[in-house]
Amino acid sequence: MKIIHTADLHLDSKMNSYLPDDKIKERKSELLTSFVRLCETAREEGVSAILLSGDVFDTAAVSKTAGNVFVKGMKDNPDIKFFYLKGNHDKHDIVSRFPERPENLYTFDENWKSYNLARGITVTGIELGGRNSEDVSDSLVLDASNYNIVMMHGTISVGASKKKGEFINIKDMKNKNIDYLALGHIHSYKDERLDIRGSYAYPGCLTGRGFDETGEKGFILLNIDENKKSYGRSFVPFEARRLYAPEIDVSGCITSGEIIDRVRAGLFSKSYPRESMVEVVLKGKVDVECEKDTDFIAKNFETSFYYFKVKDMTEFSVDYGKFRLDASLRGEFIRNVMSKDDISEADKAEIIRMGMAALSGEEL
Repeated sequence: MKIIHTADLHLDSKMNSYLPDDKIKERKSELLTSFVRLCETAREEGVSAILLSGDVFDTAAVSKTAGNVFVKGMKDNPDIKFFYLKGNHDKHDIVSRFPERPENLYTFDENWKSYNLARGITVTGIELGGRNSEDVSDSLVLDASNYNIVMMHGTISVGASKKKGEFINIKDMKNKNIDYLALGHIHSYKDERLDIRGSYAYPGCLTGRGFDETGEKGFILLNIDENKKSYGRSFVPFEARRLYAPEIDVSGCITSGEIIDRVRAGLFSKSYPRESMVEVVLKGKVDVECEKDTDFIAKNFETSFYYFKVKDMTEFSVDYGKFRLDASLRGEFIRNVMSKDDISEADKAEIIRMGMAALSGEEL
């Protein structure tokens, strides 16, 4: 029996505000399409069930299009069982808004609820809230003779947390006859041992939405031997468009042209596909007189990728020695800034950079 474990689809997400309007609309459509493709993949692979471990939607204001896509995905695949457990972004009971509830949709609430997926294979889940988070593990009772899948949405902690609702004390989940703990909430893939018997895993999101969600995205495919009650699992890359945020050291560069050359060399070594979204992070130390125009730098690469931006994280360095005897207004300004004991070195460098740019007539 094959089962797909996914989470954090965040359908109807507003996406990133820095994108132009046409790309925001396109990226929102790509999120919806990722669910459609997931259903198609499940059907082609003979998958029996899809575990949706929370945050299928992004806000309570779910569009008709997103709701219809979700419902159609289930109705078009009646042989696949969809187990939908709400996450912290699934604010309201979206399912109750559907004109007709799909028969192959199975949901959960704030008490443990179990379903028989097949003979000897169960899916059990609970939606965490402030009222049930303290005793959630105490009330979990599973038949040791079954293959037990447990669904939850939250962040793993190694002990009790003062924050309730989104935290799961992993110690409390040990030795509860769990074979596979299907989690959601963390947007990157993670797979760990739970105890001698079972494991827990986050599939991450299906596709990255911002540059805090870079790298490979996809779902987890479980393959269960129904007779032996054993299983294998693998992570399946699935994103249609991957996001990257490479760090490039531009130390020593003194012009935008030199930085462009450094960026081009760094990107060439990565061989990112043209459909990628790339945020280059400039790192290192550059001289305070460095001419660095990030808009111009980004313009040189915008046709090479679906989307490209530059994030400037460089630090300025000042050769104070060469200005010590400078009799110009610039020298006087720098010496005045240098004499301030209540300003950090980093702030001094930034003040000097902006002051020198102003004295040179540059646009700030």
